[in-house]
Amino acid sequence: MEDVLRPVAVIGGAVLLTLILVWLTDRALRRIDAAHPETPLWGLLRRCRIPLQVALCAALLHGSFGQAGLKSADKHAAGIGQALTLVLIAATAWLVIRAAAAIVESSYSRYAASGRDAARVRRVRTQVTLIQRVVTAVVIVVAAASMLLTFPEMRAVGTSMLASAGLLGIVAGIAAQSTLGNLFAGLQIAFGDMVRIGDTVVVDGEWGTVEEITLTFLTVRTWDERRITMPVSYFTGKPFENWSRGGAQMTGTVFFHLDHGAPVEKMRQRLLEILQECPEWDGRSWSLVVTDTTPSTIVVRALVTARDADTLWTVRCEVRERMLEWLQAEHAYALPRISTAPAPLGTPVLDRGQEPGAESARG
Repeated sequence: MEDVLRPVAVIGGAVLLTLILVWLTDRALRRIDAAHPETPLWGLLRRCRIPLQVALCAALLHGSFGQAGLKSADKHAAGIGQALTLVLIAATAWLVIRAAAAIVESSYSRYAASGRDAARVRRVRTQVTLIQRVVTAVVIVVAAASMLLTFPEMRAVGTSMLASAGLLGIVAGIAAQSTLGNLFAGLQIAFGDMVRIGDTVVVDGEWGTVEEITLTFLTVRTWDERRITMPVSYFTGKPFENWSRGGAQMTGTVFFHLDHGAPVEKMRQRLLEILQECPEWDGRSWSLVVTDTTPSTIVVRALVTARDADTLWTVRCEVRERMLEWLQAEHAYALPRISTAPAPLGTPVLDRGQEPGAESARG
């Protein structure tokens, strides 16, 4: 009877103790979260319940497995112990990643709530995102190495690898030159403040918003919902336009090709009326001037401002549509025209190759 009750008591006790400890931890986090609503950290740490359960259960089972008295498991004791060790290492890495993500997300949320500078908030968001990815990558690599070193065969391999670490480093550096270049470029972007998540950029003639930045690639979401994925080394080695650098507010232009008789002064008054009725205009600046002339038309440029690139596009379209509508209704003569005139009657038609005046000379 003891051979049955003892393993059940040991294994069941480990599982029950795990559930009790995790429940107490979760209850404590709930109370702390209710007492400190100014920070979301304690609520976010509740996401660690599952990895905490797995890690505690694996640790308790690993420590008490020898006391279970399973005779059938004596032959496989080493294998079971190693399996529990692997589970414990993986669960611990999972727990560290979840806790680090909760801390980073909480810190960014508090900073974003108190920060007034949108550009600085985007910069911090980019940095904490890349830091979180670096921490995750390091934890995964360390956990994988620790799991491999639990195998006796891998310890010997590890010793020989350390002996030739210099040669392996050179070979790996040459083979992964592009990857390492993108990795360092990602760190340079994160802490050099070159481009941030949410910035409006123009790359290779495509206008869009930076949606995601990782250690190796950067994703730009274009205005028509396409995604352009580019290596981060592109942004450290080639010029690009960053419309959000130094502030999101922008100035745009609208061009009109009109007749020479267009009422420019009345167009200025009408432009001001249109902008005053447009809620997207930020009121910083506006103007309307004639910038060029041709034998048949003049070029009129309207200058408008807005708080960001998306709003500026709306303002430009509004000005263009309403100004053309007003010109068609009130000053149709100002629209460009092509002057034509009928040929006078009685004009002789010359034969091909005939010199002008030859007919009169024959007469």
